[in-house]
Amino acid sequence: MERHVVVGTAGHIDHGKTALVKALTGVDTDRLAEEKARGITIDLGFAPLDLGGTAASIVDVPGHEGFIRNMVAGATGVDVALLVVAADEGVMPQTREHLDILRFLGVERGVVALTKCDLAPDTDWRELVAGDTRDEIARRFGSPWPVVEVSAATGQGLGALRTALAAEADRVAARASDDRFRLPVDRVFALAGAGTIVTGTVWSGTVREGDHVWLLPAGHDARVRGVQVHGAAATMAGPGRRAALALVGVAKDDLARGDVVVAGDAWRSGRQVEAVVTLLPGVRVKPRARVRVHHGTAEVMARISLEVAAEDAAPSAARIVLESPLVARAGDRFVLRSYSPVTTIGGGVIVDPWGDDVPAARRRRLGPAAAALHDDAARVVRLVVARGPAGLDRAALEVVAGLDVTRLTAVLARAAQHGLVESDGWLVAEAEVTAAATRLGAALAHHHQMRPLEPGMPAQAWRSAARAPRAALAELAAQRLMEAGRVVREGGLVRLPDWDPGAGAAARLAQERVLDRLRQAGAEPPSVGELKQALPGVEVGATLRLLARSGVVVAVAADRYYERDALEQERRRLIGVLEELGAATPADFRDRMKRSRKWLIPLLEWADREGVTVRDGDRRKLKSGAGP
Repeated sequence: MERHVVVGTAGHIDHGKTALVKALTGVDTDRLAEEKARGITIDLGFAPLDLGGTAASIVDVPGHEGFIRNMVAGATGVDVALLVVAADEGVMPQTREHLDILRFLGVERGVVALTKCDLAPDTDWRELVAGDTRDEIARRFGSPWPVVEVSAATGQGLGALRTALAAEADRVAARASDDRFRLPVDRVFALAGAGTIVTGTVWSGTVREGDHVWLLPAGHDARVRGVQVHGAAATMAGPGRRAALALVGVAKDDLARGDVVVAGDAWRSGRQVEAVVTLLPGVRVKPRARVRVHHGTAEVMARISLEVAAEDAAPSAARIVLESPLVARAGDRFVLRSYSPVTTIGGGVIVDPWGDDVPAARRRRLGPAAAALHDDAARVVRLVVARGPAGLDRAALEVVAGLDVTRLTAVLARAAQHGLVESDGWLVAEAEVTAAATRLGAALAHHHQMRPLEPGMPAQAWRSAARAPRAALAELAAQRLMEAGRVVREGGLVRLPDWDPGAGAAARLAQERVLDRLRQAGAEPPSVGELKQALPGVEVGATLRLLARSGVVVAVAADRYYERDALEQERRRLIGVLEELGAATPADFRDRMKRSRKWLIPLLEWADREGVTVRDGDRRKLKSGAGP
């Protein structure tokens, strides 16, 4: 399978980046009229480059200090740097700044093209320039980059340069094609018949013709009508490819450089990130200093607070509060530039792109995120724990933890060992399940205390007592209590294992008083309301339900209970009327049983429900099989 990498140019203005790209690829990446008129690169340019077994996409960036923001947008996502240094001038200010930017963006591999060698015939001078360049690289990257002497004008060294680039490209780790799709937009335009076009480098995953995508952070949805890779129609574009997507359903004016095309609903933007930041030597920033965050193709204003002063260019945990939403992922690199004057001051790596999900108090308890940066398991645990009872879905974890599905699956295979609990693709810290179970246990005990005559607590109300933002957490906690035998479920009720409603002296007295009233009333029992008035201080409703569960009384209607023997006598009398008449109206029953409608109608309806009688219009008959 053909590999794909992104090669990004870097270097000072007029050192020959665009001319070199044209010599290598045949493509003039200066496409703007202004670029032609001024003779300088202003915006990003792109060209394909065949490196044998590797297909490369070259991103040509401007070298002028006034267009650094464009350079950063192009350098994002680069696998191999092509540092261009003119042999007749040597290392210049933008050479150094571009190298700093490449380091902050995590571009570790590169090749130095010592250009315009035909204009610097002095061998000693070229060696001096090459040595200075190696020193600048060594100070930032530690390991050397190959240096190739070239001339775009004469073609000198172009073959050797291709060979060096191919060798570095071969060392680049392949990007996962089954990862979630993301493409930072660097150009937006419209074409008649094609609609809205966005271009960019595919950072991860794969996009295909017909796919449904989202444009973040605005949230526009669209369908991919067509895909092109370096101007050629394609059915798909994978990681590391320069792609143009024709989109249906979104207008050109709704999009801009800095937007991100994604697939799936796991992606979202955030307004606060946790990161590890490194400042350039000698740079200091005040707490909540206003800075420019360059991430992907976006530039966002923000306030930054470092955990420590980041002295001597040492990494520091940082919290960055953004003025505009950013679509990021753990592991993403970014560049920091000062608000004014606009200069590069540092860069960093995102540890939690959705820091606004985490309350400040919980973040302080967890401590700096830096320790979790290079350990997949530690990072996943910290991110899940930081969300508290809300937890995280697997899909969201792929984004927030910066892990493709293969790496995440490997981590979660040992989730329990890391103190996490998983339920149907949702993860939460073990401590949150324990806390929810504690709340459920306390709620049930309180229910028993406040309602000593009730057999249990409604299961749905009990789960609500977990105060869980997700039903899955309440279910996990409830299941744990029931499996441990600490809670018993019977039908729609839950109770403590040793719960015995009505066992206390007060409860027994209440039962005796209610039952005595019903026995005295016989076939004409008082309603529930009348019993409450007659027995102040007695929980009449709960006592009646308790007596009904034991079979001592029977609920004939919602507000009317009979003592069991009295109801049985009425049932027999009712059957006797029907055996005499065959069928009877309520008036017939009233005349023979001498009961007013107050008691008679509820009694007849109960007999219907119990299968003693069958109603036929306003008459009732004895149901077959019913007898005394």
